[in-house]
Amino acid sequence: MPVRWLADISAEDVPSVGGKGASLGELTQAGLPVPSAFVVTADTYRTFLEESGVADELFAALDVDPEDSAALADAAATAKELILDAEMPEGVRETVLAAYDDLGDDPFVAVRSSATAEDLPDASFAGQQETYLNITREDLLERVKRCWASLFTQRAIYYREEQGFEHERVDIAVVVQRMVDAEKSGVMFTSHPSTGAPTTIIEAAWGLGEGVVSGSVSPDNYVIDREDGDVEEVTVATKKTLVERDPETGETTEREVEAERRDERVLDEAELQELLALGERVEEHYGTPQDVEWAIAGGEVYMLQSRPITTIDESSSSEAAESNGETLVSGLGASPGIASGAARIVGGLDQLDKVGQGDIIVTSMTTPDMVPAMKRASGIVTDEGGMTSHAAIVSRELGVPAVLGTETGTQVLSDDQPITIDGDRGTVESGTAEPDEEREPVEDARPTTPVKPMTATEVKVNVSIPEAAERAAATGADGVGLLRTEHMILSTNVTPERYVEKHGERAYTDELVESIRTVADEFYPRPVRVRTLDAPTDEFRQLEGGEDEPHEHNPMLGYRGLRRSLDEPELFELELSAFARLYEMGYDNVEVMFPLVNDGKDARAARDALARAGVDTEKRRWGVMVETPAAALCVEDFCDAGADFVSFGTNDLTQYTLAVDRNNEHVADRYDELHPGVLALIENVIETCRERDVATSICGQAGSKPEMVDFLVERGVSSISANVDAVRDVQHEAKRVEQRLILDSVR
Repeated sequence: MPVRWLADISAEDVPSVGGKGASLGELTQAGLPVPSAFVVTADTYRTFLEESGVADELFAALDVDPEDSAALADAAATAKELILDAEMPEGVRETVLAAYDDLGDDPFVAVRSSATAEDLPDASFAGQQETYLNITREDLLERVKRCWASLFTQRAIYYREEQGFEHERVDIAVVVQRMVDAEKSGVMFTSHPSTGAPTTIIEAAWGLGEGVVSGSVSPDNYVIDREDGDVEEVTVATKKTLVERDPETGETTEREVEAERRDERVLDEAELQELLALGERVEEHYGTPQDVEWAIAGGEVYMLQSRPITTIDESSSSEAAESNGETLVSGLGASPGIASGAARIVGGLDQLDKVGQGDIIVTSMTTPDMVPAMKRASGIVTDEGGMTSHAAIVSRELGVPAVLGTETGTQVLSDDQPITIDGDRGTVESGTAEPDEEREPVEDARPTTPVKPMTATEVKVNVSIPEAAERAAATGADGVGLLRTEHMILSTNVTPERYVEKHGERAYTDELVESIRTVADEFYPRPVRVRTLDAPTDEFRQLEGGEDEPHEHNPMLGYRGLRRSLDEPELFELELSAFARLYEMGYDNVEVMFPLVNDGKDARAARDALARAGVDTEKRRWGVMVETPAAALCVEDFCDAGADFVSFGTNDLTQYTLAVDRNNEHVADRYDELHPGVLALIENVIETCRERDVATSICGQAGSKPEMVDFLVERGVSSISANVDAVRDVQHEAKRVEQRLILDSVR
């Protein structure tokens, strides 16, 4: 049937009405107060294609080489034109408009699309189907067609072609729902989101829910004991703005909250108790704790959406039980967790194939080309390395427990030896223990605290390898503050020059496009800041083709970063052309960042190279790393060159400012990112950039430290990029500092 009402829809109807429609139908059938809605079914979309006569021409137009950017753009434009220009079958038109009329009073409606193909993984699907708010009868049919057309954006076509999905098998449903002109709105966790305890947590703000969900408004927070209904805790936020709908145009706007209501409590006791009761009904219906979006209008409470809470930890620990074996070696607990398995001693790259699923890699030090094996492993043990080493960074991002710097691990341990490692305590013990439950690295990364703290300071995440993108995205970060290209290139196990010799220029660019696209997809539309190649010569020398690399006494001070890229313009242009292709494919969330930039001359040279590669440097965001005192002192030159942002690389900035090699055990105790000299340079950069309206960020390891977060937020940094396991802590710390600054300003 062309249209189905929520009262007739259940969870079994996902193939017909999509996940959103099915969820709303379930709530309606449970007798919960859901705004009226109907669904234009997937069958209706299929009927439209067939009866309008566009199906054959549409799917023929999609038969293109996904790597041909021009052909891809033409295919998307053709598909959109065919759908929007085609007449909707008269029967469908009449049915949809009649359903709208049955809503009564010519209401504003939300028109939301949802792909329904069962064998497309939702988390990876690149279609980004459209949602339209505040639509009237006049524009309804056209918006429904636009939802259908959104199945065929360049990114959606490219993704399905790459994954081998047939375009003909993808259907789409469209939900048309009366919009609630909310006076109050927010979210509710029916049970505690980390423990599952009978504690309901409600967040509320004035106006429409878009403000709370998007993070633009700081909401009140209410904690209620479900067993006796007592309100245990009330935190009233200062609500400076609200989101509302213009009654004439239907447009959503943001305005300032009246002074007398900014610090006023949003929900009274009766409203809290009504929400509590509704929450218990929702949880009882689904049989599992729920994350609910709600709104209050005209004194009535409405449930807008409900989804299961996925962050509850059923046990006190999801790690393995202690082995109680003999401690064989110990080192630095660099990535948390406990893992048991057979030790695999890896002395070189030719031995990686002996690492099976669940084994524990024992090696002198990991390198980027070990990443595939690290993904298979349940744990990592190294002789060398610290918290900022490749092994530490990658292990944390993958969620793999790691014990580093054991000094003698490869000598004491042996192949096939059963061991248990503790990535918190830094110990390696004999014997294995049965895990209490299977580790789920992606779920481990999801925040266990109720709601993402609303902060003016954006909190992003560092990503070293594309394989960690899903886990990084699960943190709820505001984007990626640092994605390193060197790990993408070094993981090929050949130098860039040799790779181009063996496979050609196109293949080299393809490697970069595919790797960056993996992360950009996971985070879209959140920004992903990609740093161009920054590998020192000693890392290149370990690769095939690295025999010609120069021998440098201190490679960290040598031929690396932008200085090397500008000295090898042909390779640099190939690298930058990957960004041009990504923009053509629709990845407008990608930003370009240049490393080891010392002055304005460097910045302008990098900008011009980007333009020569086909990137519009006025339209696309680009910026530079501040990793040396010279860069910090020349920040005005970067602003003059047109940089949109600068980002502190505190690992290098600290060692270059203090003349301390952080990997040298004789002076490592003098390595201090909070040294007054380092902080003075950072403060100068932030102050200058604020005057010039240039964004500032930090992507070094220090960004995960509370003391550095406090300093940066107080100075007005635009964003902080933290390690995967520190994102939520940094969010809370930033919120705490911001609230203190607000209070201090009014006292």
